[in-house]
Amino acid sequence: MQNDIQTLIPRQPVPELTLPLVGGGEWSLTNEAPDTFSILIFYRGWHCPVCRKQLEEAEALVEKFEQKGAMLTAISVDGEDRAKEMHESAKLDKLKLAYGLTLEQAREWGLFISTSRGLTSVNVEEPIKFAEPGFFLIKPDNTLFYSSVQSAPWGRPALEPFLNTIDFIVDKNYPARGEIVTLD
Repeated sequence: MQNDIQTLIPRQPVPELTLPLVGGGEWSLTNEAPDTFSILIFYRGWHCPVCRKQLEEAEALVEKFEQKGAMLTAISVDGEDRAKEMHESAKLDKLKLAYGLTLEQAREWGLFISTSRGLTSVNVEEPIKFAEPGFFLIKPDNTLFYSSVQSAPWGRPALEPFLNTIDFIVDKNYPARGEIVTLD
């Protein structure tokens, strides 16, 4: 079995992403213009109640992150219909919700891929294949500052502490860590 998961390296460019948005239009990482960070929340999909809770938390914090110069976007492999269901069920108004991520794009971002187990605890069918969660802080020059990737719905970083973290990073000019690729 060939392993095609890629690992993103801090301080290195991240893959370009351009995806449609619920509500119309298109989101592109290259076209984002944050003062501090683009924050990307890759979520499993409409079928995931843990994701819904995370997106509701993100929705409540969008304006606070914007005050810190950060722009939040949530992304999934869901198609338009399922993304709209998540948008409505999580009552999202301010959080940008992008959809249509391909499994190949998910792999470029180092995300784990899972197969369907059928109906979830909220009685929604899982897609045949979908990406597991990931959380990324991307600098304005589109290089990776921070990443956290999960192989299951649990263990995601809490969003609110990152508000103070952004202040610390900016105030101390703190560098991205984990940049060493080889040990020679």
